[in-house]
Amino acid sequence: MEAYVHTGTHRFRRRLLAWFAAAVGATVGLGTLTPPAAAVTESAATTSWNVTHRTGKPGDALTARLQLDAARGTLSLGVRRGGATVLDPAPVGITTDAADLTTGLRLRGHTVRNVTERYSTTTGKQRRRVAQMTEARFSFAKDGGDRLDLIVRVSDDGFAYRYVLPGDDEVTVLGEASAFQVPDEATAWLMPYTPNYERPRTETTAAGAPAGDYGYPSLFRVGASYVLLTESDVDGRYAGSRLAHDAGSGRYTVELADERIASTGPLTTPWRTAVIGDLATVTESTLVDDLAPDSRVADTGWIHPGKVAWSWLAGFGAAQRSLETQQRFVDYSAAHGWEYTLVDDGWKTEDWMPQLIKYAERRGVKILLWMHWTDLDTAAEREETLDTVKAWGAAGLKIDFMDSDAQERFRWYDDILEATAERELLVNFHGSTIPHGIQRTWPHVMSMEAVYGAEQGNVSLSDVTTLPFTRNVVGSMDYTPMGFQFGTRNTSEAAELALSVVYESGFQNFAGSVGAYRARPELERFLDQVPTVWDETRLLSGHPGDGATVARRHGNRWFVGDVTAADAPATRRVPLDFLGAGHWRIDVLRDGPDGLVRDSRIADRHDVLTVPTSAGGGFAALICRALPGRTTCDRPVRHMPLTTLSATPQKAQADPGTTVEVEGTFQVEDFGPVRDADVRVNAPEGWTVTDGSAHADELATGAALTTRATVHVPADAAYGYHDVVVNATYRAPGEKPGVPALRHERTVRVFVAPPGVDYVSDLPFTAERNGWGPVERDTSNGENAEGDGGPLRIRGTTYDKGLGMHATAEVSVDIGGAYDRFRAHVGVDDEVIGAATVVFEVLGDGHLLTRTEVLTPADAARALDVDVSGVQRLTLRVTDGGDGINFDHADWADAELRLA
Repeated sequence: MEAYVHTGTHRFRRRLLAWFAAAVGATVGLGTLTPPAAAVTESAATTSWNVTHRTGKPGDALTARLQLDAARGTLSLGVRRGGATVLDPAPVGITTDAADLTTGLRLRGHTVRNVTERYSTTTGKQRRRVAQMTEARFSFAKDGGDRLDLIVRVSDDGFAYRYVLPGDDEVTVLGEASAFQVPDEATAWLMPYTPNYERPRTETTAAGAPAGDYGYPSLFRVGASYVLLTESDVDGRYAGSRLAHDAGSGRYTVELADERIASTGPLTTPWRTAVIGDLATVTESTLVDDLAPDSRVADTGWIHPGKVAWSWLAGFGAAQRSLETQQRFVDYSAAHGWEYTLVDDGWKTEDWMPQLIKYAERRGVKILLWMHWTDLDTAAEREETLDTVKAWGAAGLKIDFMDSDAQERFRWYDDILEATAERELLVNFHGSTIPHGIQRTWPHVMSMEAVYGAEQGNVSLSDVTTLPFTRNVVGSMDYTPMGFQFGTRNTSEAAELALSVVYESGFQNFAGSVGAYRARPELERFLDQVPTVWDETRLLSGHPGDGATVARRHGNRWFVGDVTAADAPATRRVPLDFLGAGHWRIDVLRDGPDGLVRDSRIADRHDVLTVPTSAGGGFAALICRALPGRTTCDRPVRHMPLTTLSATPQKAQADPGTTVEVEGTFQVEDFGPVRDADVRVNAPEGWTVTDGSAHADELATGAALTTRATVHVPADAAYGYHDVVVNATYRAPGEKPGVPALRHERTVRVFVAPPGVDYVSDLPFTAERNGWGPVERDTSNGENAEGDGGPLRIRGTTYDKGLGMHATAEVSVDIGGAYDRFRAHVGVDDEVIGAATVVFEVLGDGHLLTRTEVLTPADAARALDVDVSGVQRLTLRVTDGGDGINFDHADWADAELRLA
């Protein structure tokens, strides 16, 4: 390794070269020895310094050139790769409320050292890493004594700089002069800045991009080099930043998220970072992590990345409120060896989470829980909430909607990361900033969103094929692929499968429905094999916006993912020279006329893999050593039997002294057989059941076991809902004796109505309109499809019957003068987490009968008792209370009509 700094004049060059000869000799001779820091006093005539790092190809060496304008005392930095300029000189400096450290600077001296750091990560493109960099520290001062240290690091894959403000006093930063000067004609792939980084990128030029703010990471092509601009080591001592740009110029200036940043001295700012090299060097780079502080978690044995079954795009909020749906996703994870199931926004309105976690634990699956960041924004909330979910047995959290790069938010990141690490809870951030080396410092961070991902419903192929070279370079990216049932998917099935390799994420939150997976058995088989962490990553070919072919190694197997933005069929040609010597088996998944097709072949590193692809297509491949008798690269996966239990009807209404017919069916869908299967119908206390049980010693895949029962409602049954429970118990093959039987449970809800009462939710609507989605019967409003609401719940009280609306809404029923009273409890449903204001109105034949005051989520339910004698048409209306209709979920709980 060669690393040196030289001045722009000949003074002291001989002394400097002598020092470096000794340092370089020590480094080369001992391999891993880092030479001690050396101090050199500089002449006032020195105006420039080159910081160079050479370990790779001589023509690829990077040189950062720092210049001091002696007349003005201003600094600028530029970068060359080999003999070509990739970043022209751009301003350097910082301003505080005490001093302008962008001008009037003079050099006091500098030190130089070689940096070698060896570290391991729990996630990422390469778990074991060696970071080698040349670091130069320049010390400047103003005539009044105010000091500024500038640290410059150069490595094989980029350069970075940061400021240090010495002294222990509190310092307030007002801004930075920091900028990057990209050649005007450089091709650029830029994303308009938003604090959640969820915008697509556009191809333009450095000077031709519209004026505005752009988010990191920003990619430029300068001749044969690529430059990716970003930042590293951002935490609560500072704020995040973005790139401000004026049209017609290649200058991109660092603009801080806050106008004032207060910090205790000495202040060390984040690294202003440029990943530089050919496209493979940039894509494979770990520079952002290399610059970050080392792990603050001493014992990482509890941290396990993995595949996640995620149900949001398969049912949205309704799926999160359904225990049955979440158990179904747990069952699928268990059947395919996936480590986790994530329950997203909506579960907090229910009380069954501890039950689900125990259900999952019995099946070898861990549960992850969604939370809004405001649920955890105080120390008291963090202590109470995190202790609770840890006691339940949750494995980690998906925390959402931070939506800020301000210093205050980064201080919150510091707090939540420490609190979750203490409790051994894994973390995935959504609605977040980008990774700034966070996964090195806090290795329990499995992924971050900060991407225009699959949940947007229509991601262009251009953006799909730009992300490997931009966002995913700087850290794990939770794109959430595999949502075949959702939105407009522009990738082919093979290309979508390939994203499990092309995109790196410690948690791969797969977004498909169980039905979509099961309709694609070859996709299931590949996903069962693909890991989520890697020992080595190679970019085999690609270009931003056109396509990417990525190979990743886990142990002694290689996985290849290829995705293209081509609008016509093509043949992809992939040289196999990244493989070791000998023969290799290659199992390829590609698009066929009726779905995915698997091809296998034997090849060596001198061969070229050719695969036909469709428009928007690609392929996925699994590669292993070709051994005698080996017919697949697959490794064994622990499959739990995939089973279902259904109970019909889901709901029933009965009078006292009558009966209800109930049927329960247990079926083995996959990975059977199961043993000792029982299905039983259990009635509430005081009720009786005729028949209602069935048994099978063994049930093969595809077999079912059904029982039918007559449930007798006692004459003195209490009014309201009663649960008739259908249970199924069974044992998986190969389980040890004494292990408790596996158990499914489904509920038939039987409503016993009081005499002389009709519920509005049981009557036909003659007119209906709703702010979002349909008006729901006996559930709250879910905003989308019929039946996607949760329980009707106001201030902690759950109601069996009623209507769920979203302002502005109205329902009319024809009652023909048959009733004398309308009664209900009304209020904002507990599922609302934001502000909401609603007003309830009851109208009879178009005339207002009663109106409530404005109600909010903080208000208790209001009891309504309205005379409706002689009314032919009853209308229930909800209007906004004055702040807009967002979150205006309004419940008419126990809305009933009394017969005259």
